[in-house]
Amino acid sequence: MKIVIISDLHGNLEALSALPEEYDELWVLGDLVNYGPDPAEVVEFVRARASVMVRGNHDHAIGFGEDPRCSPPFREMAEVMMQYTNSVLSDSQKQFLRDLPLTAERDLEGVRVSLCHAAPSDPLFVYCLPGSDRRIREIELVNSNILLVGHTHLPFIRQIGTKKIVNPGSLGQPKTGRPSACYAVWDEGRIELRSFEYPFEETIRKIDALPIAAGIKSSLADVLRHGGLPRAEGD
Repeated sequence: MKIVIISDLHGNLEALSALPEEYDELWVLGDLVNYGPDPAEVVEFVRARASVMVRGNHDHAIGFGEDPRCSPPFREMAEVMMQYTNSVLSDSQKQFLRDLPLTAERDLEGVRVSLCHAAPSDPLFVYCLPGSDRRIREIELVNSNILLVGHTHLPFIRQIGTKKIVNPGSLGQPKTGRPSACYAVWDEGRIELRSFEYPFEETIRKIDALPIAAGIKSSLADVLRHGGLPRAEGD
């Protein structure tokens, strides 16, 4: 059984379409939408292909009209792109986002796996860095061997006692200091972090064509090109 695990797609169809793996199942850890120019196409891709999905804070925000609670550098981008995303998603696609579960559990070749977007105690919003002590407390809240999470856009595998936390990183908006799309693969009992190059300039070209402020376009492009925070004007 080969499973590809992706998270934080953020409407980036180029990254999703370039995923270089064949797989038996596709698991998605949330945030299908917002920031990127193709939220509808990404929702339909996941809807058609994913076997297991959970809801992210941006899925929740679009589905229910709520604040995604982004960090300050991303807040304005999120607000502007939420308006765009709301304008292009159908009622059916928004219902699909509302219907995504907050958590999921699976048995995988004798291994119990739990899935959520952020953390078991707060599946949507809490932001835990990879080495945070809170990770130790969070892993104890699940009766599983492996906990799969997303949200931070930072890929890591962390062993805590007999349990393991895995974050595949972000497919559609990586924050690793590089533009490479990130994901994870479960194959024959082993889990591995991987990344690949994709045509991010095409995603940026689509962003440039959107009816949004030039400053927002520039910030979104910065994040995709540099794999991190948007650069301050003049940098």
